[in-house]
Amino acid sequence: MNPFLKKAGILTGTVWLIIISFTFQVKAQSEASGSDTPQITLIQAIDMALANNTQMKRALLSVKDADQQIRTAWSNVMPSIAASATYTRNLEIPVNFIPAILFDPNAAEGDLVPVAFGTDNSWNGGFSASQIIFNGQAFVGISSAELYKSAQNEALRATSQGIVTQTRITYYQVLIAQEQVRLIKAQYDRIKENLDDTKKLLEQGFTDDYTVLQLEVQLSNVKPQLTNAEFAVENAKRELLDVMGLPLDLTFIVAGNLSSYDIYSNSYADEVNKDLKKVDKKNPYLSNNDSLMFNQAFENRGDLRILDVQNELQNQQLKAQWSQYLPTVAAQYNLMWTAAQPGTPIFFGTEDRRARSQVLGLNVQMPLFQGFKRDAAIQQTRIRIKDIELQQHQSERDAVKELLNAQQTIEEAYLTVEARQKAIQQAKTGYERAIARQKAGVGSQQEVTDANLQLQQAEIGYAQTVFTYLMAKAQYDQAMGKVPFVDDIKYLKKNIELNK
Repeated sequence: MNPFLKKAGILTGTVWLIIISFTFQVKAQSEASGSDTPQITLIQAIDMALANNTQMKRALLSVKDADQQIRTAWSNVMPSIAASATYTRNLEIPVNFIPAILFDPNAAEGDLVPVAFGTDNSWNGGFSASQIIFNGQAFVGISSAELYKSAQNEALRATSQGIVTQTRITYYQVLIAQEQVRLIKAQYDRIKENLDDTKKLLEQGFTDDYTVLQLEVQLSNVKPQLTNAEFAVENAKRELLDVMGLPLDLTFIVAGNLSSYDIYSNSYADEVNKDLKKVDKKNPYLSNNDSLMFNQAFENRGDLRILDVQNELQNQQLKAQWSQYLPTVAAQYNLMWTAAQPGTPIFFGTEDRRARSQVLGLNVQMPLFQGFKRDAAIQQTRIRIKDIELQQHQSERDAVKELLNAQQTIEEAYLTVEARQKAIQQAKTGYERAIARQKAGVGSQQEVTDANLQLQQAEIGYAQTVFTYLMAKAQYDQAMGKVPFVDDIKYLKKNIELNK
């Protein structure tokens, strides 16, 4: 059974739909490559992460919550309309005592007579409406809610940038781990082949047992390295699955070959590196570090854009705090019906027992003194604005530092990759010569061992240089605020739709 389908019992909803779609893609690629193990590309991994990562889902929920906050803010300046109705049945009509002299001028002073007020049944009901005419806080609250929505959109963009970068980095970590396994296997195969040849030489009397023993020891030493490298691959894959939001025990391989990846070229020689190259070259690398480049980074970085909106939001909050010194003006309207009836109730009885009233009012409230609460709130908002400005300053410093560090790493890779390629060719030639010398009886086993080690180091060195470059390029893109696909509206919308 396909390993991407075996989780059907525990997956539902969006996650299950995404995995089904993803499964058909990797299945087609696996069949094309002739492998039974599903294979994913870097772009597919980014698709999965944007569609299903928990941080992305939370950021989307924050945007939806901001929409509702805007509706709430508008409701504060919209009319409020209410209806009410009350029915009262007096089981015993309330009685009050009043001076008897009001009814009988001859009554003694101090005499009281009981008088029943009310009737057996009474109704009242109607409508009331109120409308804010002026309320500084309410009007500022609308613009603040709009800014809050902008802040959440910027947070979604920043989260997308982080998720894409994290996916790229974890994907490259799987690649370098797989490359380590491949190179150690190649070393193992070379030692094994040399051991087989040496055993034949031993049978022919051209070498001794000690040489065979040396090779067997080398072979035994490589096996644990291979096991460790294979476990490192599994750990790296779990990290990638976690970023993509998939079950952590799925089996797959990632597409890409660091040994055949040319960091200089804009094209790819190996089809398996197609997506790696596409993502790498999505945004150009600028080797200069002038003020224009830094200004572009300041404009595009998600964290700085969030701080800009937060600054605007706090300035709106400051306006709202000042508006507390202004009056609040509201209009009110009431339309009421009342009715009364003795005896058995007859709802909606005769007109002579019903009455209607209407009231229109204007309410003005002017806050005069509320202690130090308003002034303290204003000062607190000013402090928060100053704090955000300090965060902006530090974030700009961090952006410059991250850009310079990424540039340095990329430049270092550019300067060393050619030497790494040359070292591989030289090491291969040296290994072939060492084997030939050993077979001719003029070379030693130590020469072969040294040549094998040099070849492995050269291959690992080149793969590590490519890995370092790809990592630095991902960090450079994020530092510049131009992460692949994030500002591609159609692409991002496609993945956001999967979250709905």
